Amino acid sequence: MSQTRKKNSSDGETKPRTSFVNKFLRGSEFMSSKAENRKESNDLETTDFHPSNAAQETATLDMVALLPLLPDLEKLDISWNDSVGGNLHLVTQQMHLVSKLKILRLGSCRLTMDDVRALGEALEVIPDLEELNLSWNSEVGGNLPLTLQKFQEGSKIQTLELVDCDLTSEDGAFVGQLLPMMQNLEVLDLSINRNIGASLNSIAQGLKSTSNLKVLKLHSCGLSQESVRLLDATFRYLCELKKLDLSCNRELGGGFEDSSAQLVTLERLEVLDLHQCSLTADDVASLTQVIPLLASLQELDLSANKRMGCSSEHLLSRLRFLPTLKSLLINSCALETETFTALAEASTYLPTLEILDLSWNKCVGGNLKLLLEALKFLASLRVLRLSSCALVTEDVALLASVIHTGHLAKLQTLDLSYNDSICDAGWAVFCQNVWFLKELTELDISLRPSASRDCGQWFRHLLCAVAKLSEITEIGMKRWILPTSQEEELEHFHQDHRRSIHFDLGHSKKTATCEAEGELSPETNHAGALILDFSPLAL
Repeated sequence: MSQTRKKNSSDGETKPRTSFVNKFLRGSEFMSSKAENRKESNDLETTDFHPSNAAQETATLDMVALLPLLPDLEKLDISWNDSVGGNLHLVTQQMHLVSKLKILRLGSCRLTMDDVRALGEALEVIPDLEELNLSWNSEVGGNLPLTLQKFQEGSKIQTLELVDCDLTSEDGAFVGQLLPMMQNLEVLDLSINRNIGASLNSIAQGLKSTSNLKVLKLHSCGLSQESVRLLDATFRYLCELKKLDLSCNRELGGGFEDSSAQLVTLERLEVLDLHQCSLTADDVASLTQVIPLLASLQELDLSANKRMGCSSEHLLSRLRFLPTLKSLLINSCALETETFTALAEASTYLPTLEILDLSWNKCVGGNLKLLLEALKFLASLRVLRLSSCALVTEDVALLASVIHTGHLAKLQTLDLSYNDSICDAGWAVFCQNVWFLKELTELDISLRPSASRDCGQWFRHLLCAVAKLSEITEIGMKRWILPTSQEEELEHFHQDHRRSIHFDLGHSKKTATCEAEGELSPETNHAGALILDFSPLAL
């Protein structure tokens, strides 16, 4: 089981520090928030305390002992517990006692082939299951039929998540055959399974039978240009689809040139993620005819498609036809002045925009004035990222003027990092006005990793501003050097203002954290359904 370590002060012995209950209890939202950070989680787990097999089995038995007492259990989440691996049969043998189970989450449990087989047998006795999550269990790959073979036509499954399960092309083909049996399916996440691209033909055929599908995630699945054609042929069957994620499929570039016409049939699509897909100029030309017609679109991510920079002028100008757009991520797209101008003009027609990321587009530097008029209309903007945009002193001075007039009153996150060309006078003007951002929680003005620089007198203005910002908690100032006098000012600031504000100067200091001991208490939702969450309290 993944646990933190605690050394006994007397003998230095390593011991688990949490009770059984605390080992298993954990908010289920943790797993979803870490969906794309599995590698980091693995790194953390290697330093954790791992009990012996006997201890693991004992912990699992303790949990199993609870199941007979919970006949109305509807949600069981034992994700992120290594102790489950190799011992899942102890749980599945009791599944008939919780036959009302609707949600079963086993993400990152180090499941073995025997576990996968045992689970497959157990699913037969929980006919009302609506959600199954087996993500981050590599042994599921190559053995998926052992788990899902009991699914029958008319299955009640609404959510199936198999992220980073090392699925094979054969598994992908099996999913395609299985999909027609899951006509209630609303969420399908096969992300980070790089081999299933080869079986997308089967999956695409199966998707034609999932008319209730609302979320389709194929992030980093080895999709190709041909994959776009196959998916395009299915879109007219997915009239309820709200979220489509095809990101991080670098071989997909060029596939939209002649295969995006059916995207327009996704009238309810709210989220379209195409970041890091190697989009070509022809792809952009094709998408220009489609994206502006997606009237329900709220989130658009085109980031890290550097080849679209010089060809996206028409696409960006037509974003004005998406008045409900809330999030626009177009960082690292090698935008040129003309495309940035088109975006700036279109932004004035996006009154609901909350998130705008233009980072790593050098054309913004010296041209931020083109966007400033739009910023006056973006009353809902909460996040503005302009990292590594080659901003100059004039840019931040103009930004400060917009802030001063109150046009960015809702801003919570402002990232101006890696803009090393701004002089001390520019930072001074900015810091004198940043306190007008009353809802600001995060500010980043860090320098590039290769740079270091002494703080100017503007640092005092920053401290004065922070004292007036009641919501701010994080200030990124990496590689700014504080002389002794300013370090003392910062120390006095912390003494005078008893608030949790982290000034990140890039020092290798560990942040203190508070840990709360949890109690095992089944909770009841408004409908009287019993919910029990056994995912771990902390990594």
